[in-house]
Amino acid sequence: MKKRVIVSACLLGEMCRYDGKTKYDSSFLESIKEYEVISFCPEAPLFGTPRERISVVESQSQLRIITDITKVDVSSRLKEEICSFMIKNPNPDFIILKSKSPSCGLGTTPIVNLQKNVVAYGDGIAASMMKEFYQYTTIIDELHQHS
Repeated sequence: MKKRVIVSACLLGEMCRYDGKTKYDSSFLESIKEYEVISFCPEAPLFGTPRERISVVESQSQLRIITDITKVDVSSRLKEEICSFMIKNPNPDFIILKSKSPSCGLGTTPIVNLQKNVVAYGDGIAASMMKEFYQYTTIIDELHQHS
């Protein structure tokens, strides 16, 4: 049975980013060619592509996912999508996420205040949820695939 790896869809070449582009990264694809690759993007199925950009916003000591222009809080919708994905994919061998993403960043996601000033760097919403759900699974981003 092949080992399973969850990978941010944009790194696999899927045109699923907010701007309709990809962040295709062939540098690590060779290292996962023996794996069953499970593509992951919580934003595209919910909001389409291209779409309004989202940010992780700290407000009243809480982190929320808010659309940049229309200021809609999409935190619950994203959490439901991510939960559904994790339940369907309970036992990956490891996970590779997209750095700096409001969904997938691992310690690299800008956290902004209501005025859009960066106040910290942290995990995106999916990265945070995955770290809790997949406690015993190695989770890295594309910048640290060799660690």
